[in-house]
Amino acid sequence: MTRIGFSEADHQRVSEAVAAAEHSTAGEIVTIVAERSDAYHDVGLHYAVAAMLIAAVLVAAWPGPLEHMLGWTSGPEVARTAYWLAIAQAVLFLAVRYALAWMPARMALTPGATKTRRVRRRAFELFRASAEKRTRGRVGILLYLSLAEHRAEIIADEAIHSKVPEDRWGEAMAALLAKLRQGDAAGGMVDAVAKIAAILEEPFPRGAHDVNELPDRLIEL
Repeated sequence: MTRIGFSEADHQRVSEAVAAAEHSTAGEIVTIVAERSDAYHDVGLHYAVAAMLIAAVLVAAWPGPLEHMLGWTSGPEVARTAYWLAIAQAVLFLAVRYALAWMPARMALTPGATKTRRVRRRAFELFRASAEKRTRGRVGILLYLSLAEHRAEIIADEAIHSKVPEDRWGEAMAALLAKLRQGDAAGGMVDAVAKIAAILEEPFPRGAHDVNELPDRLIEL
């Protein structure tokens, strides 16, 4: 897996985009990018346990190959079968567990729905810490990008949420992901910030006395 990093120039591009966007809207845009949203250790554990169970099922369904391999022909072999099955299960568990200690493999085998749920959960955690109810008008909005999962979230504070349906953010998300697929994550965030500003301009125009309440800089975790 190739990690898409953010250079100082990328940080500057995104920060300038946020500052420019907030010249036209009272909305306060927070941008956060993370290498990934979760370590997915449980995914590796689940695959390792599944390998153990599959081994038991295979031996129960087709005991012949194991008996032939060990040279068994007749007699009370239940104990020895259980013994070798336990060894096979332990070996499979450790092999799969250690193979999936390699993050690219673990990410590749993590179901897409699991990635989506955990990116969203992490986005809500960060939103509560960085933007929710941190402006006088409740106009904070988070743009969150999780690089390893190639997923992003836009979460808005209560005033914005009450006036802008969630499906309006689709265009901003599409702009971000399009550039991300090209390897230009910073460019995707710049485009998404511009789309967010365009959506907020009408319901939340910038007032004469608006002040900058949240940082414009890109936060990289």
